[in-house]
Amino acid sequence: MGAFFKAMTKPYYITTPLYYVNASPHIGHAYTNILCDTFARFRRFRGEKVFFLTGTDEHGTKIDRAARDQKQEPKAYVDQMVPKFKELWKLLEIEYDYFIRTTDQNHKETVQKILRNLEKKGEIYKASYTGWYCTPCESFWTKFQLAEGKCPDCHREVQALEEENYFFKLSQHQDWLKAYIQDNAGFIRPESRKNEILGFLEQPLEDLCITRPRNRLAWGIDYPTSKEHVVYVWFDALINYVSAVGLTKDAKKFKAHWPADAHVVGKDILRHHAVYWPIMLKACEVEMPKTIIAHGWWTMAGTKVSKSRGNAVDPVELVQTYGVDAFRYFLLREVTLGLDGAFSEDLLAQRYTTDLANDLGNLWFRLASMLGKYFEGRIPFFDLKSSVRSSPMAGALNLWTSVGAAMDDYNPRQALSEIWNLITGANQFIERTKPWELAKDAAKREDLASVLGHLAVTVAHVAVILQPLLPVTAAHILKRLKIAEKNVFKTQEDFIQPLVSFGVLVERGEALFPKLEEEKEEKI
Repeated sequence: MGAFFKAMTKPYYITTPLYYVNASPHIGHAYTNILCDTFARFRRFRGEKVFFLTGTDEHGTKIDRAARDQKQEPKAYVDQMVPKFKELWKLLEIEYDYFIRTTDQNHKETVQKILRNLEKKGEIYKASYTGWYCTPCESFWTKFQLAEGKCPDCHREVQALEEENYFFKLSQHQDWLKAYIQDNAGFIRPESRKNEILGFLEQPLEDLCITRPRNRLAWGIDYPTSKEHVVYVWFDALINYVSAVGLTKDAKKFKAHWPADAHVVGKDILRHHAVYWPIMLKACEVEMPKTIIAHGWWTMAGTKVSKSRGNAVDPVELVQTYGVDAFRYFLLREVTLGLDGAFSEDLLAQRYTTDLANDLGNLWFRLASMLGKYFEGRIPFFDLKSSVRSSPMAGALNLWTSVGAAMDDYNPRQALSEIWNLITGANQFIERTKPWELAKDAAKREDLASVLGHLAVTVAHVAVILQPLLPVTAAHILKRLKIAEKNVFKTQEDFIQPLVSFGVLVERGEALFPKLEEEKEEKI
């Protein structure tokens, strides 16, 4: 594949992991895609080109078993499951650019070509192997790696296996990988996960078993040089990040997109992405991705939320109850990226009521109501340079910088905190200036116009900067203010324009976040 590819100008390339389709998607899947969608939207908001990749992982033992349990062929089973993921992404307002499936012919051919090339380079060998196999993790372990006789990752039972397979020489690249991680700050984020991987690399790496015998597992990509083997599901799945952008198929396309700017994954699959994947790329002489971001788990009562534990949280039900933006807001605001988050519906309801309904929803209602009462629903003319004590407008004009810094640091919680500090300040501004008192004095008509004008500009900028984070709510506010959606703001100078138009008729509309029904509150 030649020397390292260097891209000149390229889109911001962000990926989710491929989701295993042995069960319906849950809150963990939703969280990863919402994170990536938010980062992608923010880049588009700043006028950058974006390539956002997501998709499904459809091979391996677990899929084969799930299909058999349903009395189906594996391909028919995965074809039935994939739409559930696509439907959820549509519900959550996820705007991806490409959805890849590991059963796609293009992907299968890329995997096989990479394997042939690695064989020619001496990176792969064939050997007999005796070890302990964990079906849920699709992983082999040595006796010394087991934790009290069980899988060290998921702590479930393993089975002894002896078979002939193909192996990828991970071990010979261990020193290089360790040095690369140490020398490239930000390659693995957050720092705690970087240290975790470096700790793992203190122990000798085992070479990676990259096939399964066909007589044990027939559902997988054919190994290119052996009819008796199929490709290990993880080796297959990781290659999606380069097969989606044309490696081995379209050199021009690949050069235009690679390297990936961010792989966003759950911490439970960080080792695959921060150990296996970089070494695979190194062996292929392909440039490294810029950063690998590992987020934490969502837990309930201290236990990881997952389909295998039977406590999966259904995103569809939550969106139907609270709305898509409330769900997005909760996931982005409740936890710092990289740490675990505790999920409970009462916490979601609390965020809905306090932050969304009482803060943002009430701010909009008060502004629109006062414009209706005092200026026939229109934004009054006022001097943009007029000084109004404690006006939040200056802070609103700075949101492009403060929110941008947080998003560049992959910290949507901080970005929302910056916005909500301003929303809180805007509500306090109303209390301090008391527009209803100004309205009683005809001589203070100009002061009233300035107060409500400053407030309208503030709300307009809040709505614009919320587009990548809460797209549905932002669209509602912008439509009511007669401001075009999806404005692009490449610079601070673009953003600090007033946005609102004097004299425009504002629509108050329905409540942005209606009060929760009593039966929902009682349930919670």
